[in-house]
Amino acid sequence: MSQRELVVLGTASQVPTRHRNHNGYLLLWDGEGLLFDPGEGTQRQLLYAGVSSHAVTRICVSHFHGDHCLGLPGIIQRINLDRAPHAVSAYYPASGQQFFDRLRHASAFHETVELLPEPIAAAGELKAAGAPFILTAEPLSHPVESFGYRLTEPDGRRMLPDRLAAHGIAGPAVGRLQRDGALTLDDGSTVTLDQVSEVRQGQSAAFVMDTRLCEGVAALAQGVDLLVIEATFLEPEAALARDHGHLTAAQAARAAAEAGVRTLVLTHFSQRYPDTAGHLAEARQHFDGEIVLAEDLLRVPVPPRRHDV
Repeated sequence: MSQRELVVLGTASQVPTRHRNHNGYLLLWDGEGLLFDPGEGTQRQLLYAGVSSHAVTRICVSHFHGDHCLGLPGIIQRINLDRAPHAVSAYYPASGQQFFDRLRHASAFHETVELLPEPIAAAGELKAAGAPFILTAEPLSHPVESFGYRLTEPDGRRMLPDRLAAHGIAGPAVGRLQRDGALTLDDGSTVTLDQVSEVRQGQSAAFVMDTRLCEGVAALAQGVDLLVIEATFLEPEAALARDHGHLTAAQAARAAAEAGVRTLVLTHFSQRYPDTAGHLAEARQHFDGEIVLAEDLLRVPVPPRRHDV
């Protein structure tokens, strides 16, 4: 059975706390592992989570503030030390190329794995050769250039056994029908794929870090099954959030509700809040779907497909 889940590695904003590591989120999607915003300590958090560095196939950096990228040197070097059996793509804002280069070569190490830089200059689809999904980026609103990411699985077809049986279709004939879209039976009649199957809606997930509310947030969140989004502040600090390019829990929840999100994961909490009860209470006023308050080492499954619920 395929594995699709979010492994939360760190949930603090700006500085780590006694209970929260710097940012780090690993989205496991079948044989892919997308590591988002590895802050300091991400390499060690992977060990605590019981996840091998081999699981990382793509690294996605939203922007080059330290809490979102200072774990890059350790992650890159660990991937090479462990001799990952695949190339690793790295996505990041093109305007931060100098920072990426410095972090990539922060110290001497032996390179054994091909790292494929994929700088992002504008919104749109990103190169993701061989991936079972489409990966896109949208600009966000932060004091430095920042991008959010969205993973979208294309829709497929779900074969309906009872309809196949009614037409006497079985064995290799099913494969031919799926491949060609239609099948001519022995009696000369034709059965189309639409007659014996239904649309199997693809799953989706989005990752939205440091930003004010903007068009990019809405575009990334639209209809996703799983939205991982920053909720640095609460509403009493809304002006502070705006000035520093962040969201409140209420703003994140409203954006999720308007976008039709299924599961909302709130994270990136300011150290000023000793607990996140206020974030849950604030978000619940605006979003009636599933809300997850991210904690370090928490695992969050991608919701089942809508027709499987």
